[in-house]
Amino acid sequence: MLVTNRFVVPEESAGTFTERAHAALAALAARPGYRRGQLLRALDDPRHWCLVTEWESVGTYRRALGAFDVKVNATPLLAESLDEPSAYEALASAEPDGQVEVTPSDRAADSGR
Repeated sequence: MLVTNRFVVPEESAGTFTERAHAALAALAARPGYRRGQLLRALDDPRHWCLVTEWESVGTYRRALGAFDVKVNATPLLAESLDEPSAYEALASAEPDGQVEVTPSDRAADSGR
């Protein structure tokens, strides 16, 4: 499961934002089910940032959000992200020069497709 939180940050606030994002990433990384994460900044517009994390499952991500350190260090930052869908399930993947592997959806409405 992939979570993308996008932010628009004024350039004069980039330093403070980066510190807060590092603390959020560290808090999330300490939770069970966390696989990896990155803080990204757009090359063509430095005001645009993205915090991307990957999780074993929806359940591990949701449980992580309930942890005290995440509530203190990540939730306030995540609340400032753009109001748009942020959690995505992986439905297909491919390694370099590899075959596409399809994964069935965990969504009840999509099961059987």
